[in-house]
Amino acid sequence: MSDTDGKKTLGLRGGPRSGNVKQSFSHGRTKNVVVETKRKRVVVPKPSGSKPGAGGGTQGGDPSKRPAGISDAELERRMKALSLAKAREADEAVQRAADEKARDEERQRRRDEIEAKEREEREREEALKAKVEEEQREKREAEERKAATAKKAAAPAAPEAKPADPAEAQAAAERGGLKPARKPDRERTDDKRDAKTAKGGERDNRRSGKLTLNQALAGGEGGRQRSMAAMKRKQERQRQKAMGGHAEREKVVRDVQLPEAIVVSELANRMAERSADVVKALMQNGMMVTQNQVIDADTAELIIEEFGHRVVRVSESDVEQVIEATEDRADDLKPRPPVITIMGHVDHGKTSLLDAIRKTKVVAGEAGGITQHIGAYQVTADNGATLTFLDTPGHAAFTSMRSRGAQVTDIVVLVVAADDAVMPQTIEAINHAKAAKVPMIVAINKIDRPAANPDKVRTDLLQQEIIVEKLSGDVQDVEVSALTGHGLDTLLEAIALQAEILELKANPDRAAQGAVIEAQLDVGRGPVATVLVQHGTLRQGDIFVVGEQWGKVRAMENDQGARVKEAGPSVPVEVLGLNGTPEAGDVLNVVETEAQAREIAEYRHQQSKNKRAAAGAATSLEQLMQKAKDDQTVSEMPIVVKADVQGSAEAIVQAMEKIGNDEVRVRVLHSGVGAITESDIGLAEASGAPVFGFNVRANATARNTANQKGVEIRYYSVIYDLVDDVKAAASGLLSNEIRENFIGYAEIREVFKVSGVGKVAGCLVTEGVARRSAGVRLLRDNVVIHEGTLKTLKRFKDEVAEVQSGQECGMAFENYDDVRPKDVIEIFTREEVERSL
Repeated sequence: MSDTDGKKTLGLRGGPRSGNVKQSFSHGRTKNVVVETKRKRVVVPKPSGSKPGAGGGTQGGDPSKRPAGISDAELERRMKALSLAKAREADEAVQRAADEKARDEERQRRRDEIEAKEREEREREEALKAKVEEEQREKREAEERKAATAKKAAAPAAPEAKPADPAEAQAAAERGGLKPARKPDRERTDDKRDAKTAKGGERDNRRSGKLTLNQALAGGEGGRQRSMAAMKRKQERQRQKAMGGHAEREKVVRDVQLPEAIVVSELANRMAERSADVVKALMQNGMMVTQNQVIDADTAELIIEEFGHRVVRVSESDVEQVIEATEDRADDLKPRPPVITIMGHVDHGKTSLLDAIRKTKVVAGEAGGITQHIGAYQVTADNGATLTFLDTPGHAAFTSMRSRGAQVTDIVVLVVAADDAVMPQTIEAINHAKAAKVPMIVAINKIDRPAANPDKVRTDLLQQEIIVEKLSGDVQDVEVSALTGHGLDTLLEAIALQAEILELKANPDRAAQGAVIEAQLDVGRGPVATVLVQHGTLRQGDIFVVGEQWGKVRAMENDQGARVKEAGPSVPVEVLGLNGTPEAGDVLNVVETEAQAREIAEYRHQQSKNKRAAAGAATSLEQLMQKAKDDQTVSEMPIVVKADVQGSAEAIVQAMEKIGNDEVRVRVLHSGVGAITESDIGLAEASGAPVFGFNVRANATARNTANQKGVEIRYYSVIYDLVDDVKAAASGLLSNEIRENFIGYAEIREVFKVSGVGKVAGCLVTEGVARRSAGVRLLRDNVVIHEGTLKTLKRFKDEVAEVQSGQECGMAFENYDDVRPKDVIEIFTREEVERSL
């Protein structure tokens, strides 16, 4: 047999084998399928003594008996591959068996779940059906009782009548040629239903097969049955009818508050009427509206009167009536800690003094060593009294912040440095305290310095109408040193004495009211407001409205950063849970419902929006013309400002408004709280404005956008540097100042006519020097007749650049010939000088 015949024989043996497989389906169906399986050829190495034609051979076998071209390494590699394939097939078989087992378990679990659901559904349907049958039975019993009651009521009218058998009565009626009396429809229906039930008719209510929810709720005729509420209402009507007639329910007349405009659905809600009825009434009055449309107050008043209610006209501002303050009774008032505001000039040691009182290092965390936010702290004195301190900035840019500090304070501590005396911001602080009518205590600080002169401070205060006790006045003055701690106890005693005189009290058992000392947008916590509670107690979970924002107290932190559940009068806390950043100085009021808070905030936002629109719109032709004129003459420097807190942003905007003059002004396109975002960069790029960040930074997206669009971002931590840079940039917009320097005068002695040149003035330079390149003016009787330039300047017959005083020369004006003897020529030069704000 040849090799070819041997291969053919091997191929036939390894060919497909056929067989029958029986497949099983659901519902007992089976099917026989003919399948073919192919046997996989597996090469198994044979012993070393096998035939060469078998292709076998071991690693140590005779190479001459091994297939041609196969080395020991190749043979070993094939053997390893074969063993790995067998192992993989075994693993796959085990995995397939595990997967099949998991699938069987999953199918069994699903079957169990389906059976459980079906069992629950059947039980629920049976319970529902039993309930319906019980109600029907109760209804029949009620009807039977009603019929029995009516029968007893009719019994005295015909006492001679005897109850007769219905069959006998019917037979007698037939003998007398009369038809039997017709039964009521309900009784005939019940009789038919009972007959069919007895006969096992086609309308039998017994369950056949599965009972569905629709079948359980279906009526006796197979139609839709009335709801449970309808059946209860029907039973109530039957009960009232059995008790002697149905009494009509009396209509409730309501007082309906009606604003200038109202939505139809809201009008129906306030009248406690159905929206469909209100829409129908409007359509009958010729208004085709839907329940979501707005109608005016006059139309709504007609509808309210048509429904029989009373109209109470209110305005939009009445939404704030829910937060109107009510006077507290004297019995409800309890003592509260005093609120002390520390004021004074910059770098006079206000924060250092508070540090010494608090025994902390607040000043170390301030940029540049200055206070740029309002800090609120609580301090417990040695005698156990609690004091609330407000630390306000002293720089001129924070005037408004100091003003807010004076409005919420009880006592002002005016800090004046003993070596510096009264300064401009000290005077401003005095004016704020006087305007707020707040008592003042003067703390003369830095008395430990060699140049300290407390008496000079007291004398300077006399000019501001502040007379201290040492000069026989009524204002307490205390000499202190924040560095050494000298006089701090005396200062606290003076504060406690002043607080005792004031008899500060508040009602802690009412809705909270407070003032926002500072507000900021925290990345991790959202909008955060530092609130000084003035009345009532602010608790976690309270719903409040503050300015144009509203919120719910999610959490509160005291000045030490610890979480608290409530804050009473004169307690400063950081409040979390606002929907936006309020303005510093806004008043916080606690309301009852979230809807009230949202309504008040939306009303205030709309009012603010209307005010801004009215302020920005020109309402007359003169204003329009003036605006157009200003736009042409005034150069604007647009900027975008982002700060860390609201108070700093407000102070920066106010400082920017003071920069400029009639030619240049700084325009703040947008100011806000929080990080610099991509929208800020887009606004700055559209307006060609730089972006200034005060204690904030731009996020990654904003930085990339700024680099691509060429928008400049500058960061600052001290407000002085920001103001100085903006001033320098705005100064660059100023046009250079033109200055004239008079360099000489010349008097015209004679006038000559020269062909090709025109009139030439023979002049004598009386003062200074005459230059060819300089500007000239022609004066006649000290009145300027002409201003221009020289066409020619000659000395004798030669053209010269300049002529000295005392010499004669010839001058001719460019494009001007009206020169006369005794006229004076004024010679001057011009130079440009840069200006700054």
